Amino acid sequence: MATQIVMDRTGDSRHFFEQDDRKQLAEAEERFKKLTGRAFTAATRTAAGDLNVVRTFDPTVEETLFYPRLVGG
Repeated sequence: MATQIVMDRTGDSRHFFEQDDRKQLAEAEERFKKLTGRAFTAATRTAAGDLNVVRTFDPTVEETLFYPRLVGG
């Protein structure tokens, strides 16, 4: 089971999906596109535990973290 973790100002929410379920996979891809289109950064973990920014949906990834882009001034 894969997980998409969405961080925002209220905390985080987790969305789980089975990678072999076409409906759940389509929903996960749509969520990915929606969030990255709303200026969220998507990242996955490397084997060393570091974050790797991704720009396209990969259905084989076990965990994707979405966090809002920081705006400073």
